Amino acid sequence: MRIDRRTLLGGFAACFALPAIAAPPDYRIDPVAVADGIWMIHGADAPIEPGNGGAIANIAIIDTPAGTVLCDSGPSLRYGRALRMVAEKLTGKPVARVYVTHLHPDHGMGIAAFDPAIVAALPGTIDDMRRDGRGFSDAMYRMLNDWMRGTELVLPGQPIISDVEDFGGRRLRLIALSGHSAADLALVDERTGLLVGGDLLFHDRAPSTPTADLSAWRASLDRLAALDHKATIPGHGPFDPSGREAIAQTRDWLDWLEATLTEAVRSGLDMVEAGDLPIPDRFATMAAARYELQRSVSHLYPGIEARLLPRIDEPAD
Repeated sequence: MRIDRRTLLGGFAACFALPAIAAPPDYRIDPVAVADGIWMIHGADAPIEPGNGGAIANIAIIDTPAGTVLCDSGPSLRYGRALRMVAEKLTGKPVARVYVTHLHPDHGMGIAAFDPAIVAALPGTIDDMRRDGRGFSDAMYRMLNDWMRGTELVLPGQPIISDVEDFGGRRLRLIALSGHSAADLALVDERTGLLVGGDLLFHDRAPSTPTADLSAWRASLDRLAALDHKATIPGHGPFDPSGREAIAQTRDWLDWLEATLTEAVRSGLDMVEAGDLPIPDRFATMAAARYELQRSVSHLYPGIEARLLPRIDEPAD
């Protein structure tokens, strides 16, 4: 049988063709009403991975007379566009403001879907995103591939310089804090008393510490605990109707984590051994506990070692 050149080349190409990569499914965005005119979108209680498209952060939607307000925007352009469509259909009003609570990409890369002029963040958050955003973007593309297609780093266009913003009579109190990062925004809706805590608060999900200052974080938790507020939307984990459990649980984990890692250094454990230490039963319901313990070892252990085990040629503090 004679095989012509076209057939031969076609068969050769087929032998070495890469399998087609299917586009990822759409994000599933299901707002749940948690207060008068406020909805929460519960992110996946898991690490960032292709199976969830990086949509692990909780998002708040607030209906105001002046338009729709979003607290955080998700991990990608694709998510931000879907979020905008869902939120505007829910309220019947265009998005008037998007708050970014801190620099981490699961909360802020979705602002690529919005006009930067309506996106607000603390000045420290804008500085952090300007410094670290490209690195975060690169990491998200490597982890999530096609979920991130078209997503560019966009900086918020509105630095927050006031402690209150009024949207046609619905007032939001803006509280500048730190600890989970160098600049953490919390919000209180004055109509309902609902607190949006950002990643200062984790609920039934182990806290993450890639940019944490534990002392500052505890001070921020004290300030949140002193607020006259009701229910709470944490940055990760389920809604907290008590408004107190997420604060107490986050602090309990941070206290345990610091004490445990400090003792591990004093006992001469290496980082692998520290990451395998037992986790108390009271944290048994926390999602991603082992994962976040091991991440926190990588984040915090070198600093604890430097403090407790200084080099002999370095002067003592």
